[in-house]
Parts: sequence; C-alpha cells; structure tokens
Amino acid sequence: MPSILHLDASARRSRSISRTLSQTFIDTWLAARPDDQVIRRDLAIDPPPHVTEEWIAAAFTPTEQRDMAMRDRLSWSDAAIDELSAADILVFGTPMYNYGMPSALKAWFDQVVRVGRTFSFDLSRGDWPLEPVLSGKRLVVLSARGEFGFAAEGLRGGWNHLDPHIATCARYLGVAQDAIETVAVEYQEFGDERHARSRDLAATQVKELAISLAAAFSQ
Repeated sequence: MPSILHLDASARRSRSISRTLSQTFIDTWLAARPDDQVIRRDLAIDPPPHVTEEWIAAAFTPTEQRDMAMRDRLSWSDAAIDELSAADILVFGTPMYNYGMPSALKAWFDQVVRVGRTFSFDLSRGDWPLEPVLSGKRLVVLSARGEFGFAAEGLRGGWNHLDPHIATCARYLGVAQDAIETVAVEYQEFGDERHARSRDLAATQVKELAISLAAAFSQ
C-alpha cells in the first residue's frame, strides 16, 4: 500500500489556507484508501535545523568515520530522509512568502537533499556530477498566495520563485517533472470575490486530484 508524506510549512496554525488544502487532500485520500499510511511532519511546530559548518562537515564525512557528535548533528536529517524514502506521494502545504518558499520548507530541503543519501556525486559524469538516488515518487504542492497571476504566463509569473524552486529540487526527492501537481489559492490579500472563487475552485481541484491519484494506486 502507498505511503504519503504530509508536510505543512505555514507559520499560521489556524486560518491557514495551505494547511486547509493539504488536510483536505489527506482526508479525501483516506476516505478512498483508509488503510494507507500518512507520515506527518509539521515544519512550523518542529522547524528543521539550519545547515551549519559542523553539519556540512558531518554530511561529507564517510559514514564509518563519523563520531557521535557528527551522528547527532545529522539525526534530524536522517529521520527526515527516512520519512521521504518511505513515501510514495509527497503532499506539501505551503504558502508563498516573499515570492518564494517559507524558510522552514527551504530548511527541510537543505536537510534532505544530501550527498550519499538522496544524491550521489561523481566527477566522472562531467558537468553533471549529481544524480538522484530516489525515484518514482509523486509530489502534490498545495499553496496560497496573497497576490495573483503567478502562473508562468501570468501578470506576476516572473515573480514566482516558489514553484520553480520546488520543481528544480524535486528530482532529488525522487520526483520527475511530470509527476508534480500544483493547486494554488490566490488573491488572499484582496479578500474579494476573486479570492472566494479561487478558494472554492482550489478546494474542488484538491478533492478531484486526491480521488484521481488514489484511484491510480488502486489499479
């Protein structure tokens, strides 16, 4: 049976649109497949540690040469990578902050994209020495944006540094570019009928996406 890794990155624990979207996805999925496992990590309640010089030294030290202090520094990363590795579907509930990722989500990426665990490094590959270790996963990004027009062809398409950043790093999570689904609510700061329509449409899209993906795993 498939396993889902459910991450929330919004600093808001209440009134969060992205949290509502991600929970809607999970609830809809479990209604169809109640026995599937959901691994939950709240990046606001349990923020990932920031990468430090000591962390980098530990990560680039061969496993058999690490001392206890190094293993301790990598313990959060190891646990997060184990969760990632076990998951078939990744569900991210994330707002757009300052046109990019919340710092908690960026810190999570920094903790899990790690040499020897999620990518290998070999200079014999020439100009492309990094290769993902994981593969075959799907990613669902459920987002909220204060403004609007963040699609590639939209009014603020060039300002969207959230979706492209996630997509670029997704290969090191084991996600191919055509295995990413994104649903976003816009106009949040305007609070007008456009926001209401965007929110209603996103809720419908999230439910339909969860039903569709759950059905695909049932075949």
